[in-house]
Amino acid sequence: MDEVLLLHGFNKTAKDMETLANHLEKLGFRCHSITLPLTRREFDYSVHFVLDRLKDIEENHPERIHLVGHSTGGLLIRKVLTHSDIPARIGRCVQLATPNQGSQLAALAGSLKGYSSLFRTVKSLHATYIQKLNMTNVAGVEIGAIAGTNSNLWLGQLIKGQNDGRVEVSSVHYADLTDFTTLPYGHKDIHHQRETAALTAQFLQSGHFLAEQEGDL
Repeated sequence: MDEVLLLHGFNKTAKDMETLANHLEKLGFRCHSITLPLTRREFDYSVHFVLDRLKDIEENHPERIHLVGHSTGGLLIRKVLTHSDIPARIGRCVQLATPNQGSQLAALAGSLKGYSSLFRTVKSLHATYIQKLNMTNVAGVEIGAIAGTNSNLWLGQLIKGQNDGRVEVSSVHYADLTDFTTLPYGHKDIHHQRETAALTAQFLQSGHFLAEQEGDL
């Protein structure tokens, strides 16, 4: 049974990934979650917490270890993969609604006096910050990304282009992805959907997003 480490997004905890964990476990994965300081610290500050958890999983389980991250958690995956000391049994990775090209809303928030200094994770979602990190996938791990297309949050009205209410679809896609797809869900609910779990499982197993098969869950 393959292992999956789930990484939550900005201002959340491991609890936010419980629904996805339950769906993935029904599909044959053993899931682990970790609560990270993704509110008042830049997202890359959390890298070593993730590396330590990965090494702990590797010591106790012989199977492959996959990574799945929602929103900011997906950016953290990319930063983790820049490190040469990641476990040898890393499998595949899936990002859900991750602002790989930066967040328009983060840029807007940065214009509010004091906001970025208090919520420093948001500061690290700026396109310029992400570019400076030079997040090269040194291990060559396969990464798939799923973007949401349902702009069902009022902040989505402030975003130019198709978006999920928080992150624009064009920001989720980037050149080094192995595969990319979209689902008709919003930013706050995409990782709670059975269809998202089914597509995530398919990528972790095959390296591609395939059409969901009836009865997967």
